[in-house]
Amino acid sequence: MGFSRRDRSQGEHCLSTAFITHPDCLLHDMGAGHPESPDRLQAIGDQLLASGLGNCLLHVDAPLASREHLERVHDPRYVNAIERSSPRHGSIHLDPDTAMNPHTLNAALRAAGAAVRATDMVIGGEAENAFCSVRPPGHHAERARAMGFCIFNNVAVAAAHALEHHQLARVAIADFDVHHGNGTENIFCDDARVLMVSTFQHPFYPYSGIAGRSERMVNIPLAAGSGGRGFREAVVTHWLPALARFEPEMVFISAGFDAHRDDDMAMLQLADADYVWVTQQIKALADRYARGRIVSLLEGGYELHALGRCVVAHLRVLSGL
Repeated sequence: MGFSRRDRSQGEHCLSTAFITHPDCLLHDMGAGHPESPDRLQAIGDQLLASGLGNCLLHVDAPLASREHLERVHDPRYVNAIERSSPRHGSIHLDPDTAMNPHTLNAALRAAGAAVRATDMVIGGEAENAFCSVRPPGHHAERARAMGFCIFNNVAVAAAHALEHHQLARVAIADFDVHHGNGTENIFCDDARVLMVSTFQHPFYPYSGIAGRSERMVNIPLAAGSGGRGFREAVVTHWLPALARFEPEMVFISAGFDAHRDDDMAMLQLADADYVWVTQQIKALADRYARGRIVSLLEGGYELHALGRCVVAHLRVLSGL
């Protein structure tokens, strides 16, 4: 489960951005035509190769998450139920949108394990920051419920690991997926150590995020068609002041790219440049308050060309290249 360091073209900076993934994440398959497909990770890998950026990252194999990691944020009975549900053959549905095949459990454990490894690497000084290119995604998974393509809440696992294992006092989660991260809110709504800032299309699946708004759950609903202008206004007006007041010791990102104008899963109409800009804002905030410590985890993004481009653009900002 180690990592290999690829030489930067200029040979500068010993630390870099860790890129954490695992082949097991490609084996989780919910059927022909399902938007959350293995092709998503392949599109990211292809774009990294074509751009040359992949040579500048620390490539890391995701380990399997342990029961301890999962049970910090999930009910033990839920974890047991997921393990029992794993089919030997064929597939089973956990909800109308979320299925398991014989490889899904390992993929989900790798996705959560990537979150833990990324957190350890960044806090331990092995990497400046990290991006987890994993699936299934996680931010809809509640303490005791799978939904919306998600089984274990990867970003919550990462944040809880920073708090419980590394004894950080305050962490922030920034979620720019087009769907509200209801699972993350469900897990941390009563935890004063966690600030969540999010934007999402509303009204839209999962039809949440309005009733739970508070000083620590800074959920900003955006109407369809808001575009980059509405998104950036929400970040400047709501996210950044809340983050500055909170002064997080580490920042986690639920990096969903499905608000892109080319992605027909939703209608917010963001562009590549908006993802570059928001990553710059988060990075500047983390540099000021959190020693630059960022762990970003893939959530949505289903138009493969836009997904690959935007992840590479996100990584360019994180890595400073």
